[in-house]
Amino acid sequence: MSFASLGLNAQLVQAINECGYTEPTPIQTQAIPLVLKGGDLLAGAQTGTGKTAGFGLPMLQRLSETKATPLRNGRAPVRALVLTPTRELAAQVEENIRAYAKHSGLRTLAMFGGVSINPQMKALGGKIDVVVATPGRLLDHVSQRSIDLSRIEMLVLDEADRMLDMGFIRDIQRIIAKMPPKRQNLLFSATFSNEIKKLAESLLTNPEHIEVAKRNATADTIAQRFYGVDKNRKRALLSYLIGHHNWQQVLVFTRTKHGANRLAMQLDKDGLPAMAIHGDKSQGARTRALSQFKSGKLRVLVATDIAARGIDISELPHVVNFELPHVAEDYVHRIGRTGRAGVKGEAMSLVCFAEKPLLKAIERVTKQSIELEILPGFEPLPDSEQPPIEKPAAKRGRGNSGSRGQNSGRGHAGRNSNPRSANNKAPRSNKSPRRSDS
Repeated sequence: MSFASLGLNAQLVQAINECGYTEPTPIQTQAIPLVLKGGDLLAGAQTGTGKTAGFGLPMLQRLSETKATPLRNGRAPVRALVLTPTRELAAQVEENIRAYAKHSGLRTLAMFGGVSINPQMKALGGKIDVVVATPGRLLDHVSQRSIDLSRIEMLVLDEADRMLDMGFIRDIQRIIAKMPPKRQNLLFSATFSNEIKKLAESLLTNPEHIEVAKRNATADTIAQRFYGVDKNRKRALLSYLIGHHNWQQVLVFTRTKHGANRLAMQLDKDGLPAMAIHGDKSQGARTRALSQFKSGKLRVLVATDIAARGIDISELPHVVNFELPHVAEDYVHRIGRTGRAGVKGEAMSLVCFAEKPLLKAIERVTKQSIELEILPGFEPLPDSEQPPIEKPAAKRGRGNSGSRGQNSGRGHAGRNSNPRSANNKAPRSNKSPRRSDS
């Protein structure tokens, strides 16, 4: 099957070919014809399935087929809105849609916090058809009247489950209230919790429903390995694996921001160029680290779960869980950074004695039996000699508040600010938390 056979026009097909796409993925095959029909859509898709093109291509075609009536001040209205949970994902999605729109004459804009709002406001003074935004920064623009949502024709909620996890429900409701009731709505989610079903019922009208992969299933293109090791020898094992196998591009996940900083410094001292990326880093620092990692100048990128659904690196070969996530579903999202678009990848997990309950949870979620490998020279102590499992940290508040300039005052800085994260297990509520825009 070709993209042209899905009903896309010549300009979009030309742009797709220039992007190097050869044939549509399953989510694209199912979603594109349905979106072109103009109805609402509820789609279940894991990361790495090509869903951005699944909604971006038909969205651009529908916008190119009609012309919008200018606003009263003569400005062209923003006609399509894509909401994403994190800055990195917003930048990635906008970059892709901009590439698809190359020959269509449609203009796009990425809108997120952590950077100055002024260039975004200046861009909105011209013709912008598609905005890709994090909820917090978008509401900043709404409050300053630099954007008008009254002419939105299409709304996309990308990674909707993550947005709800991060406490964005009130912001999403406020944004929806600013839009016209008649519009096309597309909701993409990797999981379908009760909260997602409730949101879908309130947002979508007679939606089509597609799901391209079993929930919480890991991709067949990812080779998974699990190594048993003492906690205090994890860094030595990681350095050995990278050096012994001569890995040149490795994404490493930790549970905390402090742990990411410390590990990056240690790896750098081991002669392995490394940088950390997480919510406490400025947007400029995050962008520089990601850019150097993508270009191959940086060998190791150490990240918290903020990156699990926001980093899209073509043919990333290796992902390492330096620490297992406290939420088992996050394991699937983490390793989903490799093995994308049919390309094979490897995912390694370093498991200490205290993490064995987390390993059992991953087995239950992924429905697979996991065997720990032991590398010579890194044999862990017998279980009877292991230190006791540390008690969970005391409950804390909802994370970083940030300031309304640099961080825009909205949006969690990352999963470590999430109420479900390791050190902050307070139950979710309908209150809008204080945030530092993702």
